[in-house]
Amino acid sequence: MTDPIVPLILSGGSGTRLWPVSRRTWPKPFMRMADGASLLARTLERALAVAAPGAPVLTITGRDHYFITRDEYAAASPDAMGRHRFLLEPAARNTAPAILLGALDVADRHGGDALLLVLPADHLVSDLAGFRAAVAHAAALARGDRLVTFGVVPTRPETGYGYIRRGAALGADGFEIERFVEKPDLATAQAYLAGGDYLWNAGMFCFRARALLDAAAASCPDVLEAARACHLATDRGARVVEFPAEAFRAIPEISIDYAVMERAAHRAVVPASFDWNDIGSWTAVSEQAVPDARGNRVVGEAVLVDAQDCFVQAETRAVALVGVSDLAVVETADAVLVAHRDRAQEVKRAVEALRARAHPSTEHHVTVFRPWGSYTVLEDAPDCKVKRLTVKPGHVLSLQYHHRRSEHWTVVRGTAKVRVGESETVLERNQSTYIPMGVVHRLENPGDEDLHLIETQCGDYFGEDDIVRLEDVYGRVKP
Repeated sequence: MTDPIVPLILSGGSGTRLWPVSRRTWPKPFMRMADGASLLARTLERALAVAAPGAPVLTITGRDHYFITRDEYAAASPDAMGRHRFLLEPAARNTAPAILLGALDVADRHGGDALLLVLPADHLVSDLAGFRAAVAHAAALARGDRLVTFGVVPTRPETGYGYIRRGAALGADGFEIERFVEKPDLATAQAYLAGGDYLWNAGMFCFRARALLDAAAASCPDVLEAARACHLATDRGARVVEFPAEAFRAIPEISIDYAVMERAAHRAVVPASFDWNDIGSWTAVSEQAVPDARGNRVVGEAVLVDAQDCFVQAETRAVALVGVSDLAVVETADAVLVAHRDRAQEVKRAVEALRARAHPSTEHHVTVFRPWGSYTVLEDAPDCKVKRLTVKPGHVLSLQYHHRRSEHWTVVRGTAKVRVGESETVLERNQSTYIPMGVVHRLENPGDEDLHLIETQCGDYFGEDDIVRLEDVYGRVKP
């Protein structure tokens, strides 16, 4: 029997160059492209396209993003939910810790000869047939114990990508890797494009679990040893594995390229026969939209008067551009980006400046997603805060209280089961309750449709850190 392919989806990263849509609590894998699908959903589609029927799909993501990821998978492919397994990181440690922990998990559950197909969740591929063909070539090489990566034939002198210089041909499937090359300057990138021996490093990999672990033992034994200690410290039988924070943070922070691929002996690259886009800037996002006669690309509602080669993405309001060219304008409910398209890579500098001010727009959106649903901030003033809460059917918020605020809840749709102190009531549409400061309370949706309510907070502080959780079905109570 052919060794199974286990897709390993890496869903993380801060995506600072895609602010204001990508934020710490809502990173770029959850961003939706022009067709309405998220990058994560498209990655899952690719993973399911090459995995054997019923085979598992492994996803490594941050603990804070697990519930959003689970819901995204359920919406994108509900029939495949039983196939998913999740490994949750307590912090970001680059790609080597994540991939090595994935390999250890797969070796335990499926044997060392199982093939890992590593797929970052922030890439865009539309040609599934070409993708399947490239994966088949990579799998054939990986079954010969090679560590295989995918290379994209350059179409322009790109300075934002790493490159791979291909070596001798390995039959019809691929090439040996002569060397990896850092992101080049423009002149060097132009020479790479003209020479024809260089490929963009797509950051996707295929290898046997055993072959990767053996290569790591030779090239980065300290990283592997720390990863193995973390792996042994987890509840490996769980479908959702949470890595212990202390053991996970003991793993050196390093990429899989530096830790293993650049030092390994048996490496190969498969030229990608499919379209590929690393969605790493607003320039890349804009290319997914269809241009008009003047080169303008628009997502959302916009009016362009005498504008040329501009990109507009508007989420909540109409945007008007008059007499301008070569701009990227991205509007969200609480932030607006205006940048020259040639400087789209520098958006992260704006994010760094906002973080220095502790500005909330780097952390989360006006609508914040939680395991039980979401809330949208309608008003945030010094003397009150107003939210609209949406609670999914059957879900329940934590049993909690607040030191510095009271709350009023009014149901606008659905049914709410409310505990205030020792009293429990059921509220229907247009009914309200009051939760005094310091009183234990809980909200639950016992119905079969979403519950919507308006929460008005009064007090002198409205931060989320004023929540004292006593019980929580989502594991958020601090020990």
